[in-house]
Amino acid sequence: MGLLDKISSVWSQDMAIDLGTANTLVVLKGQGVVLNEPSVVAVVDSKGKKSVLAVGDEAKTMLGRTPGNISAIRPLRDGVIADFIVTEEMIKHFIKKVHKRSTFANPRILICVPTGSTPVERKAIQDSALAAGARRVQLIEEPIAAAIGANLPISEATGSMVVDIGGGTTEIAVMSLGGVVYSRSLRVAGDAMDQALANYMRKEYNLMIGDSTAEKIKKEIGTAIPTNNNTYAVKGRDIRSGTPKEVNITEEDSAEALNVILREIVNGIKDALENTPPELSADLVDMGLTLTGGGALLKNIDKRFSKETGLPVHIADDPLACVAVGTGKALDQEETFSTMLSEY
Repeated sequence: MGLLDKISSVWSQDMAIDLGTANTLVVLKGQGVVLNEPSVVAVVDSKGKKSVLAVGDEAKTMLGRTPGNISAIRPLRDGVIADFIVTEEMIKHFIKKVHKRSTFANPRILICVPTGSTPVERKAIQDSALAAGARRVQLIEEPIAAAIGANLPISEATGSMVVDIGGGTTEIAVMSLGGVVYSRSLRVAGDAMDQALANYMRKEYNLMIGDSTAEKIKKEIGTAIPTNNNTYAVKGRDIRSGTPKEVNITEEDSAEALNVILREIVNGIKDALENTPPELSADLVDMGLTLTGGGALLKNIDKRFSKETGLPVHIADDPLACVAVGTGKALDQEETFSTMLSEY
């Protein structure tokens, strides 16, 4: 470690970032999750010059409600960077927010990336973090981080399977001996569920709803298998008359709306099982698969996946923070997990 590195490591603690399409979580070495905010940036455009107005929680409240010169942007799409400059500003904001006491924070950062992202997309994430002030950036694949966070024995010679349902992507991976034996990244996850609910409301009830309302429906009454007759009042705009209106929907409605997305994820899991070596398949019969990510919180999703795959399905302890916690552990125990970290 050079003198400069020594000085900067005194000023800035190492960070692990779960840079998600929906939320960004930050873990500080030895402190656990210190920040969990939406991956949203509000940008104001005055005379062609763009500047950042708000980031995270504050910016999310502006989604779908902004006047002409302000736009609320989600800089990541499907787990990869869609807007390089805005992502850089967002990472910069989160670094500053976490390192309150230090103006010249330049921490070592570990960021998790979707398995399906290309080397170019990975380099873009790394460059964004370096431009935001990191002194060194390493990457770890999302399912590996999820498995570490869920305390799965991935370093042993047994098969472990993780299905991480995030905002933009669903990561399916089978791991053994510290490496990924099979992985697949599906570009359907939480956001696609919201979209499916919005489409269903438009088709069945002639009701236009925004993304935030669709997300609320998913959280309140969304289910993979309907079990009761509860109803939920949804407010939106009537397509025909253009006036506001309210309709009541049931669990049956939400299950029907989400069916296409869930079927696609189940097919992805079945493909993974077909491509898993027989010895590891035998392990999975006992071990089952572990669900992580926000999508794991959808009611009865474990029951549906278990019914369709014939495997035991477990939901990780804290599915939302699982990837971030795993990334933090990989940062803490660098020697143990060094083979799973990469740089571009």
